[in-house]
Amino acid sequence: MRFIDLDLARRVEMAEANAGRECAEACHRLHPDYPVALQEIAGGVAVFAGVDSPVTQAIGVGLRGPVSGGELDALGEFFHSRNAPAAVELCPLVEMSLYQKFAARNYRLLEVSNVLLLDGLASARISEKSPPGVTVRAATRDESKLWTITVAQGFAEQFPVTQPILDVMEGFCYRATACCFLAFANGEAAGGAAVSADRGVCGLFGASTLPAFRRKGVQSALLATRLAWAREKGCDLAVSIAQPGSVSHRNIERSGFRVAYTRTKLILPPS
Repeated sequence: MRFIDLDLARRVEMAEANAGRECAEACHRLHPDYPVALQEIAGGVAVFAGVDSPVTQAIGVGLRGPVSGGELDALGEFFHSRNAPAAVELCPLVEMSLYQKFAARNYRLLEVSNVLLLDGLASARISEKSPPGVTVRAATRDESKLWTITVAQGFAEQFPVTQPILDVMEGFCYRATACCFLAFANGEAAGGAAVSADRGVCGLFGASTLPAFRRKGVQSALLATRLAWAREKGCDLAVSIAQPGSVSHRNIERSGFRVAYTRTKLILPPS
């Protein structure tokens, strides 16, 4: 079991920051008129891919050392100049003074999320059997819209499905370092998920199951398939992010993951 130190946190957080960057860039390639902006600020990466996009946020801020007031001003301006709330996913291994600086600028807590790790992926036991009737395979480029709408509908109870979100999600299918998988139950599209590989870090994201197919082992099959894909890519560490106490959190822990740390998402609406 690896000790969670600053170096490991940097590796995990920057892998996700780069994933957000790639998602925005892929979305822009698919939709050239779509507003996309990227900027490295305060040791992290700020991404804008639309006001309502799930990747519009900054990740990795403060992990390279002290953050100046000017850098925080630039961070806020990056988002506010685009009429978006300044949103920051903050790792708890940053210096505590950074929380105080955000508080002084009236940032508020939006949510918390657990970062779960599976270390030693190369030797981890991964089930090769899917539940009866369930099959999982990589989505082809021609199936990018099928993957997008399937995953989005699986999330629809928690997040409204808007066209900007669909546009960004479709970009997942065109990332160079990622792969999107579709799950089928008796031949019908039942769910989907994505996985990325960045410098030995496997990032698991975008997993959902359509309501009619839940509790049939779809997510377990998607998880096993993605971990096997990542192991073939040479990843030694797998990362998943989930809301504390959620069904996703429970399923991930059952697969051998453990909580590494809890992130806080801070937000400051434009004035």
